Amino acid sequence: MRMDALIKTWRPLQRFVLPWRCLLCAAAGGHDIDLCADCAAELPRNRSCCARCALPLATPAAMCGECQRRAPPWSAAWAPFRYGWPLDRLESRYKFGADLAAGRVLSTLWQREPCPIDLPQLLLTVPLHRSRLRQRGYNQALELARPLVRELGVPLRHDVLQRLRRTDAQTELDAIGRRRNVRGAFAMRQGIELPAHIAILDDVMTTGATLAECARVLKRSGVRRVDVWALARAPKSRNE
Repeated sequence: MRMDALIKTWRPLQRFVLPWRCLLCAAAGGHDIDLCADCAAELPRNRSCCARCALPLATPAAMCGECQRRAPPWSAAWAPFRYGWPLDRLESRYKFGADLAAGRVLSTLWQREPCPIDLPQLLLTVPLHRSRLRQRGYNQALELARPLVRELGVPLRHDVLQRLRRTDAQTELDAIGRRRNVRGAFAMRQGIELPAHIAILDDVMTTGATLAECARVLKRSGVRRVDVWALARAPKSRNE
């Protein structure tokens, strides 16, 4: 029996053996996911945003004021959610608490959102430094990307970009500090041929400093179009 047939057979049985349970409130889950309908309805979708950087806006715009003043090194952005309650709690549990069940919920939610921009020829994920990968045990961006690319039919690679040094946690820095922190932190692996259109994926986009640095590396390597994907986009803070 093929794997997809096994999954279709197992899912109805799972509801009785291991019923879906909301990770946020412990109520019964729904729609084949460990999230109840009420908590799912509270998820902040990012449908009114800047098309260039996905910054949440009151009214959708092709370019926000910041992008007009300083255009980012990528062409378009897709971040289906805003970083806020209750998605931020699931993300924190997944990224810092090794809660892989929360990661599965986040990845499933992402798969169910329509992509508003052209699909790339190749998807890359922001790499972790080897020391942080050993510490965490997994790359949270890569694990989000794997089910997503199966749904979208986009090739995925995690060996194109490498992180040259371990950087400070971006959450502790302001916008200027974030840019300085990741400057020169990434490089291309040698001998890899790349297509003309690539997207880079991360879990959360705050100022976009990490994704911008990755995009610059790819553009210098001859990639014509680079897009950025993130599960969630944080609203503009006072420090930006």
